[in-house]
Amino acid sequence: MVAVDLAEVSTEALMAEIQHRLDCTRKPEKRIILIGPPGCGKGTQSPRIKHEHCLCHLATGDMLRAAVAEKTPLGLEAKKAMESGALVSDEIVIGLIEEATQKPECSKGFILDGFPRTVVQAQKLDEMLAKRGQSIDKVLNFQVPDSLLVERVTGRWVHPASGRSYHEKFAPPKVAGVDDLTGEPLIKRKDDNAETLKARLGAFHSQTTPVIEYYSKRVVALKADRPQDEVASSIAQAL
Repeated sequence: MVAVDLAEVSTEALMAEIQHRLDCTRKPEKRIILIGPPGCGKGTQSPRIKHEHCLCHLATGDMLRAAVAEKTPLGLEAKKAMESGALVSDEIVIGLIEEATQKPECSKGFILDGFPRTVVQAQKLDEMLAKRGQSIDKVLNFQVPDSLLVERVTGRWVHPASGRSYHEKFAPPKVAGVDDLTGEPLIKRKDDNAETLKARLGAFHSQTTPVIEYYSKRVVALKADRPQDEVASSIAQAL
């Protein structure tokens, strides 16, 4: 955790944060899964959902990288699997999610992004939550025609630390190449290109369609090719 000198924080910002934390104590718990193809807008909407509902955001890829870097027991298991060329097991990923959801910042629930990708993973996630008397509340299915995704993905820039995403055409930062809030540099993900996208879309549709069917009673279909504020409004109604 980075230390913050409160003398450098304005009174207005400090009071707004205190009020937000007080508001969070009155929020109901929510456990949400985001499903959608690359470039569908999950990265744009998840910070809004996180703030509005006082949830933690769990991106399994980021969690794996952090666990490996921190050399946690699960991280060491994951590293061993990756170094041998094997896939990281579902049990390791579920273990990471279980550990993360017990942290204070997840006390009101979580947004899960990038998992589950298969029905087996969804079943294992449900089993883990059921042991704690919990369950997934909503599955937000971000629907965007494949034909629109290439332009979205190839123009995307990301702030690595927060996950905030921008687009050079549709949602540019105030200063090119720089995050609006921190002033830190943005990056282009190496797999944000047309060739990789086509392969990822094929895998996404074949794997994820059964997951959407599995959660059918909790799925909310979002027409995610609309303006950001319209999508946000639909999400607010769904939650």
